[in-house]
Amino acid sequence: MSIEVNHLSKVYGQQRAVDGLNFKVDTGQVVGFLGPNGAGKTTTMKILTSFIPPTEGSASICGFDVETQSMEARKQIGYLPEHNPLYQDLYVREYLDFAAGLHKLGKKKKARIDEMIEVTGLQVESSKKIGQLSKGYRQRVGLAQAMLHDPQVLILDEPTSGLDPNQLADIRQLIINLGKEKTVILSTHIMQEVQAMTDRVLIINQGKLVADDTATALQGSLVAGKSYLVEFQQRIKGARLEQVAGVRKVDQLANGQWRVFADDNDDLRPELFKFAVRENLILLTMQTESGTIEDVFRQLTSSEA
Repeated sequence: MSIEVNHLSKVYGQQRAVDGLNFKVDTGQVVGFLGPNGAGKTTTMKILTSFIPPTEGSASICGFDVETQSMEARKQIGYLPEHNPLYQDLYVREYLDFAAGLHKLGKKKKARIDEMIEVTGLQVESSKKIGQLSKGYRQRVGLAQAMLHDPQVLILDEPTSGLDPNQLADIRQLIINLGKEKTVILSTHIMQEVQAMTDRVLIINQGKLVADDTATALQGSLVAGKSYLVEFQQRIKGARLEQVAGVRKVDQLANGQWRVFADDNDDLRPELFKFAVRENLILLTMQTESGTIEDVFRQLTSSEA
């Protein structure tokens, strides 16, 4: 087991930033760690990386307790914090050489630095000072540093922040490849990244774990019912659509389209087709809309949840 968290809590005064978290992550998984601002994601990551101690409970990395065996646990971790702390006055290669020295890579140092510069696409920028780099390239330097010592666990807090679409595709593929043989836990607010990169999703809200499953399974768990995109050639009033059996409500969209919400997860298409025939309407579009991971996130973390 690469990461094991048991009844983990962190209390600041009267606030429980993390509240009784329990989860395990195996090797070879990329896990998306989601939650609204202030949910406790960064605090949890700081505990896992031994930056701060828990108030209650325990966590271990590759079998090493993050509190009582912190040095051994840290050797297993590559960490990219949310606010990527870099020495702006150092050159890229100089900074990585410094980081490699901290990890005591010895004779492997040069080869490993060259490899990380290549896999993160820093070849052209490697002779520049970090302070001269764009935010996207500084993020790449942070990733290179996190992977430099070949850790078994990567903990990445907003790893794709500031990347342009081309850089995003490269780093996304890099993380997917790393996840084949390592454990990766990443925090992000970009829901498309979750669907593109992760094998599993953890969602926390107000310090508590509220979901733990694959993105696909979570999308299928939505309790709000299905919705359908419908368009008729003729103009109609929403009140007519609301009279169709099984319709909960309708929203008018642009270009004469309607979003029709079902009372439950039953298939509304037969009833909508019968309605079109009965009303002598020409049906141009009828498309089932599936819930997204963003819908799940909103449902589980809204103030009414």
